[in-house]
Amino acid sequence: MTSESTIIQTAEFNPKIKSYILLSVAFILTLTLVGIPLLIFWFSGLGQYISRRYYENLICKLTNQHLEFKKGVLFKVEKTIPLENIQDLTFIENHLLKYLDLRIIRIETAGQSNPQGSDMKLVGIINSSDFKEKVLHQRALLKTENRMDNKQTEKSNEQIVDILREIKDILNDIKNK
Repeated sequence: MTSESTIIQTAEFNPKIKSYILLSVAFILTLTLVGIPLLIFWFSGLGQYISRRYYENLICKLTNQHLEFKKGVLFKVEKTIPLENIQDLTFIENHLLKYLDLRIIRIETAGQSNPQGSDMKLVGIINSSDFKEKVLHQRALLKTENRMDNKQTEKSNEQIVDILREIKDILNDIKNK
């Protein structure tokens, strides 16, 4: 296997994510007593600025070996998930997402360290169904390649063992003469 990763697809994000972030944070601020006065600042420009910056910093790439994701405004997060560790990709919808015509893809991995149940959530990928299918297809290809590599390794190990036995037999013949 090569150590370089080839980009298969770069996900495009729907600009409606900005509205989703603006409204989601406003809803959370409304639920808290301390957050209600902050709504004035949030809707007077801070929310639009943060939502725009968040959208501009979203990057998701599917490579032949990994799923790479970058996001953040003040605190940047960069995740790389090996495709062979992906267990499930799930779509999430709610009323706000449906209204904005967005979907969330939740990625669950083997041995996930996140107690919330998923390692990554991708919000608002355009053609999310196609992206999900490409991820699953690439994961299947990678697993097939790994199986083929394992079979070749086993075969080459058997060849090495056979050669070593021949050498042993030759050395025993030399020793006995």
